[in-house]
Amino acid sequence: MQLQNTSDFITNWLKAYNLKAETKGFVIGISGGIDSALTSTLAAQTGAEVLCVSMPIHQEESQLKRANNHIEGLKSRFSNVRSLEVDLSAMYDGFLNTIPQIEKSEQRDLSLANSRARLRMTTLYYFAGIESKLVLGTGNKVEDFGVGFYTKYGDGGVDLSPIADLVKSQVFELADYIGVGEEILTAPPTDGLWGDDRTDEDQLGATYAELEWAMGFPKGQSHQGLSKRQQEVLGIYNRLNTANQHKMKPIPVCEIPEAYLIS
Repeated sequence: MQLQNTSDFITNWLKAYNLKAETKGFVIGISGGIDSALTSTLAAQTGAEVLCVSMPIHQEESQLKRANNHIEGLKSRFSNVRSLEVDLSAMYDGFLNTIPQIEKSEQRDLSLANSRARLRMTTLYYFAGIESKLVLGTGNKVEDFGVGFYTKYGDGGVDLSPIADLVKSQVFELADYIGVGEEILTAPPTDGLWGDDRTDEDQLGATYAELEWAMGFPKGQSHQGLSKRQQEVLGIYNRLNTANQHKMKPIPVCEIPEAYLIS
């Protein structure tokens, strides 16, 4: 019953926002992961138009297959769902060939991965603008407010965040309840920004279950009695939470005292 209540609440929240904004539905990027699968299904339940966009950039084949399978399954269940596949590989290659070439490094690779997310954001807003739709975010609570595991102005550039108050375990539970396919439910979470099969855990150094635990660990509480792994996970969580505060807080505004304002 509680799962149904949660599903209904999010669906009704989306429906009400769409009506109030006087927009014509939603646009969402489908990655083949659990978060976009859940969010797109919740959006489809509103009855409003939903445009699902697959945006491969030299994508690992299994990720693209899962995305397309989910989209086709969603279209078979909901008549209000449409889809497009926009291969951004050539655009990404053009960007890569245009910018100055620098020596390969971890920071360069991360910057390029983030560039993929920003190309996708631009694509989603292109279609949202044409069709007067809202771009849906797919971030969960651990990613958005715990460790900041998303790209600023990439997958973090959205109009609405329907599942950002759900931790990852709740995402899986609700996705299973509302009919997201087993193929996605059992796939290791990945952001799909690297052109290979690396998982979120590979990047973060901890599982979502561990990060959920760390997110709920009381601040200031003694670490005495914790296992070596628990202390390690708390260190990972605190490091990422601190480093990514710039994503989680509003953009700083220089508020000029009246005495310094131009008259």
